[in-house]
Amino acid sequence: MRAYRTLVAVLLQMLTLFCCLLAVPAQAAPNHIAAQLIAEAPVAPGGTVTLALLMRPDKGWHGYWLNPGDAGFGMRLDWDLPTNFNAGTPRYPTPETLLISGLMNHVYEHDYAVLVPLTVPADARAGTYLPIRVKADWLACTEQICVPESAELSATITITSSSDSGKSDPRFDTWRAALPAPLGAQASFAIEGNIIRIGIPMPAAQVLENPHVFPAENHIFAYAAAQEFRRIGDLLIVTLQRPKLAAASPTELSGVLRLGDAGDGVEFTAIPGTVPSSGELVGTAKSAPNLSLPALLLAALLGGLLLNVMPCVFPILSLKALSLARAGESEAEARREGLAYTAGVVLACAALGALLLALRAGGQEVGWAFQLQEPAVVVALLLLAVAITANLAGLFEFTLPGFANAGSPKGAFVTGLLAAFVATPCTGPFMAAAMGAALLLPVAEGMALFVTLGIGLALPFLAVAYVPALRRLLPNPGAWMVWFKKLMAVPMGLTALALLWLTSRLGGSTFTIAAGLFAIMVLLWLVAIGKRQHTGKSGMPLVLGMLGSLILAAAILPQVFRPPAAGAIESILPSQPFSEEALTKARASGKPVFVYFTADWCLTCKVNEAAAIEREEVRTAFDKAGVKVLVGDWTRRDPAITRFLTAQGAAGVPLYLWYTQGASAPEQLPQVLTPALLAGKAGS
Repeated sequence: MRAYRTLVAVLLQMLTLFCCLLAVPAQAAPNHIAAQLIAEAPVAPGGTVTLALLMRPDKGWHGYWLNPGDAGFGMRLDWDLPTNFNAGTPRYPTPETLLISGLMNHVYEHDYAVLVPLTVPADARAGTYLPIRVKADWLACTEQICVPESAELSATITITSSSDSGKSDPRFDTWRAALPAPLGAQASFAIEGNIIRIGIPMPAAQVLENPHVFPAENHIFAYAAAQEFRRIGDLLIVTLQRPKLAAASPTELSGVLRLGDAGDGVEFTAIPGTVPSSGELVGTAKSAPNLSLPALLLAALLGGLLLNVMPCVFPILSLKALSLARAGESEAEARREGLAYTAGVVLACAALGALLLALRAGGQEVGWAFQLQEPAVVVALLLLAVAITANLAGLFEFTLPGFANAGSPKGAFVTGLLAAFVATPCTGPFMAAAMGAALLLPVAEGMALFVTLGIGLALPFLAVAYVPALRRLLPNPGAWMVWFKKLMAVPMGLTALALLWLTSRLGGSTFTIAAGLFAIMVLLWLVAIGKRQHTGKSGMPLVLGMLGSLILAAAILPQVFRPPAAGAIESILPSQPFSEEALTKARASGKPVFVYFTADWCLTCKVNEAAAIEREEVRTAFDKAGVKVLVGDWTRRDPAITRFLTAQGAAGVPLYLWYTQGASAPEQLPQVLTPALLAGKAGS
């Protein structure tokens, strides 16, 4: 659906552009961006006066920079000037970024002035008043619609003697201050494959807070891709991704470097040259961690290994436990199951990684564990958990090798698939940096990290399969396994209840009731199938009935899906929902700011909240220090939170950030919190 909306948005932008190029007559309704032409001051013959095109967007509307980005178009000016008068190149203030459905726009969401130098001929006669006219065409947009607009603007230029220039309009000083300053030094750029690097001379003392590069030329680099900023001394190195349909390699590249959110910027011009690829990562708009690929691979391996003891994995430990118990039957069988389980885990991690990278390449704002933000996936997992619980409890048996059947490499493979799918929603120690990098590195390197994560997750089982000493520590197979299997139905049933609760958080009460009824219906079908199996009859006729119930569920559930309104997360800490604006206001208060990102499906998040965040000693310490608390709820897909997580080098939740007064960047806290850690931060 998001990809469909993106395509529709692009087609609408193309349609409005076509309409403007055909010079559609102005509508009777007033423009959503009011325009005015203003002259700064009287001008002497042979001199230059600055004109301002003052643009005032209505609330919720925006105009575009000279290079609009992925959509829209800049202003077009058609001047009607007296003889020998000459209008120069318009100068725009530093623009803002606006990401809509994966499309990056370079915009202005507030009043702005485009300044144009006007040269007066030397033979102009002093004491005259000359009219200046211009027909301006532009595009006015909200996040949903765009409207082509135009206006006939006019101003009067006063020609005065050279000894009396007259009074200047004081507003021009403010408008000039909003223009990017000339860099005053030559920049260079280098293109290597799908990467373009720009070396910009920049004093090492210059603070960069959320920098961004806006290119004046079209299709030089991918506008919506993450930008990486590194520094070597007084050289700032910007690494950018080339688009799939990139323009030919330029002989010169110009643009604007935004220095921070305040709108400060510098204009630069770059020529081909040598640009280093290393340097210290700077700015809060991170795009890749400052780690080598071998270090990231090691982090992915350790992260996958530690997932085996993270709360995210607890629901599927029963499946692993049965497989480990069966591994003692024979060495050959143990190795076959170990390899099958590893293949399932690695395949699932690789498939999830490939799908994630493909969605992000298509403009989707998704992150790690995106699958649990989709109601359909959660319902499918709910029905699967019910089926596994019924199987473990002995209510029915899979006719084909299943999740818990002894001596089944196919069952081990499926167990590995499910283990990886359910175990990876949360990020753990070491894993956060690796997964964050995987979303930003080239595809081959990113996929290598996903595969390594799977190997780490499967490593304990693989070690048991291939190390006889470890297998000898396991109890011998026997009748106890039947009881153990039934005992493991309890955590699997609790998993089903947790998934049912998650459906309420994603789709509302009616959706949850319907999903629960279909889960009960599937359970009843499975019990009926089990009764036929126990009497030696085939359960296949009833399987067809159960498939009919699943088809009915697929038809009805989307009709009753009603996502609940987002609300504040209940907490003993005074907090408010996260947004970039809320974060800016909180930091402006001069108090420490604690920001944490959570999700209802992230067990690690909930354990941290219960064990460390929601504690009286933490609230007391936060109250004493005046700590501002912001909470980002990522239970449902939220593009703004996804973009912020990506900017921080994180692929998913949990993420804990601590902002101290005056710091340009936050401190990332560990993913396993303690009350002492948080209270200590507040008291420092």
